[in-house]
Amino acid sequence: MRAFLLADNLAVRREVFEQTVMSNSNSALEIEHLNKRYGDHVVLKDINLSIDQGEYIGLVGVNGAGKTTLIKSVLDFISFDSGKIEIFGKSHNQTSSRESLSFLPEKFIPPYYLTGESFLSYMGELNQVESTKEGIEELFNILDLELSALKKSVRQFSKGMAQKLGLAACFLSQRPMMLFDEPMSGLDPKARAYLKNHLINLKAMGTTLFFSTHLLADVESICDRIIILHDGKVFFNGTPAQCCQDFQAESLEQAYLRCIGATANL
Repeated sequence: MRAFLLADNLAVRREVFEQTVMSNSNSALEIEHLNKRYGDHVVLKDINLSIDQGEYIGLVGVNGAGKTTLIKSVLDFISFDSGKIEIFGKSHNQTSSRESLSFLPEKFIPPYYLTGESFLSYMGELNQVESTKEGIEELFNILDLELSALKKSVRQFSKGMAQKLGLAACFLSQRPMMLFDEPMSGLDPKARAYLKNHLINLKAMGTTLFFSTHLLADVESICDRIIILHDGKVFFNGTPAQCCQDFQAESLEQAYLRCIGATANL
């Protein structure tokens, strides 16, 4: 029975979504000639990126490469200087385009005055999703989060527990595309393994995932493509295997370092 309740709910919401939101295009996200600067500092340089529905894409880069800025641009959290972004065929600055997304920020801090249960209830109201007790318990089991967290004040949560609560809220929203900024942050190896297994199950249902990460092993195990962002530009866009082949590397880590020209100290 594990994951069946969530799978059934997701299938129903996806059917409704396909009838009301999605365009005839197979594209989930289109970014064209995106440029962004802060003063004299250029953060994003002519970014072009297309993500098909059902694809899992890992965005990788050093600190300051522009990953979070790119994600914030997609979400219309910040303006950019030039370019175009479309989400399921709609301009990103249309509120309705973002109804298809669930988002988890890099530093997720739930309101400290809420319990785990009241936070999920609040998010359910915002997302117009009614979650059953069984569905929540199932998801907590999937994320290796104790049910006692439902009654605890969020101020008592560890970083890992808070991260799992944020992920739970995203999954319970049952949106067709997930946009995560370092979703594995704060998770122990067991929780990471459980999360990756759940993401793989969601992929089989047609969910789209675009996430930033520093964990190349996670990209290699669950992603269709890796996007290497460096100095504000896309240095590579392709499969992990193709990355290793193009840079004549035995591992994705070596390929990544060769891609960004960071092998001097090796």
